[in-house]
Amino acid sequence: MSKTQRTAPTALAALLALSVAAPAALAHPAPAHKNVPQKAAAPAKPPPEDQILAVINGQVLTQRDVDNRAKLFVLSTGLPVSPDVMNRMRGQIIHQLIDERLKTQEMLKRHINVEPEQIAAAISNIEQRNGMPKNALRDRLASDGVSLTTLIDQIRVQIGWMQVLREQLGEGGRITATQIAQREQALQAEQGRAQYMMSEIFVPVADPRHDENELTFTRTIITQLRNGAPFPIVAAQFSQAQSALDGGSMGWVQEDNLDPEVVNIVRQMPIGAISNPIQVAGGFVIATVQAKRVVGKQMGTLVALRQAFFPFDAPLNPQNPTPQQQASLQKATQAIQTIHSCDALEALNKSLGEKRPSNPGTQVLERLAPQMRSVIEPLPVNKVSRPLVSMDGIALLMVCDRQQKNLAQQTPGEIADQLMNERVEQASRQLQRDLQRRSIIDIRPAAKPALN
Repeated sequence: MSKTQRTAPTALAALLALSVAAPAALAHPAPAHKNVPQKAAAPAKPPPEDQILAVINGQVLTQRDVDNRAKLFVLSTGLPVSPDVMNRMRGQIIHQLIDERLKTQEMLKRHINVEPEQIAAAISNIEQRNGMPKNALRDRLASDGVSLTTLIDQIRVQIGWMQVLREQLGEGGRITATQIAQREQALQAEQGRAQYMMSEIFVPVADPRHDENELTFTRTIITQLRNGAPFPIVAAQFSQAQSALDGGSMGWVQEDNLDPEVVNIVRQMPIGAISNPIQVAGGFVIATVQAKRVVGKQMGTLVALRQAFFPFDAPLNPQNPTPQQQASLQKATQAIQTIHSCDALEALNKSLGEKRPSNPGTQVLERLAPQMRSVIEPLPVNKVSRPLVSMDGIALLMVCDRQQKNLAQQTPGEIADQLMNERVEQASRQLQRDLQRRSIIDIRPAAKPALN
């Protein structure tokens, strides 16, 4: 974990994995005395939804709030999550919601208002990034019994807290050319040393003398990750580091910017593995490494692409395509013969309604999925690919430009973004500590078993 990253998340939870209902808890028979007929025990009665678990500066946190966030986690991971696992997570969910209440109160104190249009745009962005039609996310949440308010509250805190931090930084948030030059010199001095593309989940520990609950929670999360839960989604929901805003992604980091305990582990970790709990100052870290390189040296191939997409009128049944789907394949095949430039392919995509962006952006060839790389790598510049058929349509791709570049060389803009992220993390950490110190947080008896 980065030494500067110790802040609470205002993460936007990704909610698009398939939901699998958690198995129901089984009621076990109550012990019976000898020669007395055995009688099944009644299932434990769930606590009332309006039961108050905590009061944060006069604002209540109820059982309903915790239950909705728990449902959100189940929907996010797409895995069956047992009641026992959810019980072990309950304390962390309570801590997270308390932190969100404090942030919301600070937003109100500063008269920061998040417009409905901003929240709607954020939800629309989630849907677009995941290829979902408009309002599909709202419908999916409703069908799984999750209140849309649960998602809206997370988004509102994420947007509003960033506005709070910008206001807090003020002029101190401006990155100068001198500061960029100093970071460039520091990177040059690091050349030849190891660098890691990694992600993290940070679980804070309030009292290092009593960290059993946090350690149990951390191990529970690791089990879910190793069973297939998406790391970015779990990080967005539960990590207490500022990187939670990016699904736990820390980008490329040098060893000097990591806790020594984390360095000792990531040096030995295979790519894609999930670490055991790593104890650091303030809590536990779960780490995963996506790639390793030497500072200042990583050659890669940048490809500028264009695409045209022929949408289907219904999901494809390969054994029984519709007439519209057959006609789309014919049109795509004809386009391969007649399109000879990226401008022409872009014009074709616009005529088809631009259901997918004409310009998907410059891509690093070596980072593409193996199937996509096998299509792009041998493709000559200004040559249309073979039709790429999916359930919802047919895509044609074209390489407009291909060039070799040392990907390890950071541009001044990238350095400025990195410096700004570090300042935002530090400001968030300090401000949240101040809010907790000044607040009156009354933990009710119903919540104490989960927190102790």
